[in-house]
Amino acid sequence: MSIVSSEASSPRTLTDYIYGQLREDIIQGKLAPDTKLKIDPLRTTYSVGATPLREALSRLSSDGFVITEGQRGFRVAPISPQDLDDITDLRLTLELKALTNSLKHGNDAWEARVVSSYYQLAKLEENNLFDDLELWEQRNRNFHWALISACTSKWLQHFYNTLYDQHKRYRNISLSANLGQRHVQDEHRRIYEAALARDIETACKETELHIMQTAEITQQVLRERLGLQP
Repeated sequence: MSIVSSEASSPRTLTDYIYGQLREDIIQGKLAPDTKLKIDPLRTTYSVGATPLREALSRLSSDGFVITEGQRGFRVAPISPQDLDDITDLRLTLELKALTNSLKHGNDAWEARVVSSYYQLAKLEENNLFDDLELWEQRNRNFHWALISACTSKWLQHFYNTLYDQHKRYRNISLSANLGQRHVQDEHRRIYEAALARDIETACKETELHIMQTAEITQQVLRERLGLQP
């Protein structure tokens, strides 16, 4: 089983391609929250026809990245502290369930994926993370995906992936603050060691602390950005 998500694999059709491009641009903030997604400008920007665009936008709507407004078209889903709380709670529920299942069923191939992905991540975290945040984000994703890759539920993995990207959309708002206020390398090491030891309780506890610390820092930055009270 691959340690990258199905959405990250090579696109099979033009709709798959534009879906991936739009999804990534929303996650990265290139398409800002609440932005109206008009078909004609998008056709020009992404050099694609109206039909695959509409199909891609409909898929993104199903994933919660885009809002469908009836006859008025599409817009990027808004962000809010309440939405971040909801996504965090759901991500924790799914990730801890998937992690538990994966630790119970992981074989030698799973362990090799975890070791390899952690090695690549830890090697980067020994240096200045801010030198290449894009590479760090990819290796961070690979590590977390490797941990749950032995989960026997394809649906659990699918919805985990969607929530991971929804969380990443918020995390990108405060990535520098998140990495600058914590010892993320130590957090990953504790998760890794517990996972290899098949210590489900500790692995889940460390993963929950890891996710909650990210969410709390992100909430602070988001509220400041939106001009809200702490």
